[in-house]
Amino acid sequence: MSILVVDVGTSSVRAAVVRPDLTIEAERVRPALPSSPFPGLVEFDPAALAQAVLEVAREALAAGGPVDAVGVAAQRASTVVWERATGRPVGPGIGWQDLRTVGDCLALQATGIRLAPNVSATKLAHLLDAADPERTADLCFGTVDSWVVWTLTEGRRHATDLSNAAVTGMMKSDASGWSTPVLEALRVPERVLPEVVDSTGVVGEATALPGAPVIAGLAGDQQASLIGQGCVRPGMAKATFGTGGMLDLCFGPDRPTFATRGPGGTFPIVAWRDGGVPVWGVEAVMLSAGTAVEWLRDDLGVIESAAASADVAAGCDDTGDVWFVPALLGLGTPDWDHGARGTVLGLTRGTGRPQLVRAVLEGVAHRGADLLEAAEADAGLDAPTLRVDGGMAANPVFTAALADACGRPVEVAPVLEATTLGAAFLAGLAVGTWGGWDDVAAAWSPAAVVEPTRTLDRDRWREAKARAAAWIPDLSALDF
Repeated sequence: MSILVVDVGTSSVRAAVVRPDLTIEAERVRPALPSSPFPGLVEFDPAALAQAVLEVAREALAAGGPVDAVGVAAQRASTVVWERATGRPVGPGIGWQDLRTVGDCLALQATGIRLAPNVSATKLAHLLDAADPERTADLCFGTVDSWVVWTLTEGRRHATDLSNAAVTGMMKSDASGWSTPVLEALRVPERVLPEVVDSTGVVGEATALPGAPVIAGLAGDQQASLIGQGCVRPGMAKATFGTGGMLDLCFGPDRPTFATRGPGGTFPIVAWRDGGVPVWGVEAVMLSAGTAVEWLRDDLGVIESAAASADVAAGCDDTGDVWFVPALLGLGTPDWDHGARGTVLGLTRGTGRPQLVRAVLEGVAHRGADLLEAAEADAGLDAPTLRVDGGMAANPVFTAALADACGRPVEVAPVLEATTLGAAFLAGLAVGTWGGWDDVAAAWSPAAVVEPTRTLDRDRWREAKARAAAWIPDLSALDF
């Protein structure tokens, strides 16, 4: 019982067929880069995105089908509004990184409604203000997963799963339904919102695809990665190191006790919902991870490729007390300092290319340890290991430094994009490919286990990080 997975990321759309033995075949990819028409604005073309979804899905099915079900994983909080009757988008899609509604979020804070600019709520209000200021038109709102479902079902289903709905900023704190105070403050009619469904379960037929397989799994990309790495029991944690970094820890059926952000700077998330019962997690955020390696490659010319960073860094045994703080876009968990900036400390005349590159990799590793410590503190749980995916998981110098910084084994995912496996598990659970969550947990088989071999100086790291803080005080004063 094979599964077609459609995975819509921030920069690409991919589809692949996942077999019951978890081999991934017939992968097809289309670039889908957002545009930035003005600093702070991030937009995409919903119609072009839908076309890319159909192209890769049909090509993957032609090469690897037929399949029994479809699973969808997607970037979270990016926002699309379209006409219900025609399916025509009424404006650009607004990406999750878009900051045009920062002022709206600050104004809402004064009324007691706390929303961050990266969630969907104020993006939706902005699109409605432009397309339907009187709120009389028959429109649909969706995050990217909803838009994909609408596309694949040819407009028959307008739905999202709880893992995506819960990061729109428009749900009650216990994720039991939409929040009337937030909707009223933003003038969002409830009729524009999608139906909230389980993450695993049949949603509808993908009639736009050959054979019309059922859509049976939906999840946000980070939740899909958590599931794809088998972290389905309380205290199990994964981190995805791509352009930025996200660490998610499975918490369990009870909601974390903090409202919006914990003392350690993490956020409560719905990991998935099955049979109407949500499973919760906590999420920690790193704003710059692979971006720091790209900086070495693209802006400094220190390395020829991201992969070469491992070979260059291996040219020295340690950084020679050089420290790099990857605050190129500010610091996320646990500090949430938007005015912090990237910092290199400890340079001497003897500092060479290997020391600098190793300092960058170790700086990202220290940030990974920050995230893990914060998630454990806010959840009150200890993670025995840390599972990792994303592009940087292929870098052996980085994963070794991460194990050292965390002081525990790091297990490297068998595929760099574990979101694909997570979406496949959710759809496969619904149609019987896998029998239950125990099967998902048992399926985990890491490509490598990296044991800690050194003790990194975490106190020295915290000193370095303090030097990077509040470099732009006005930005550091912002808090969402």
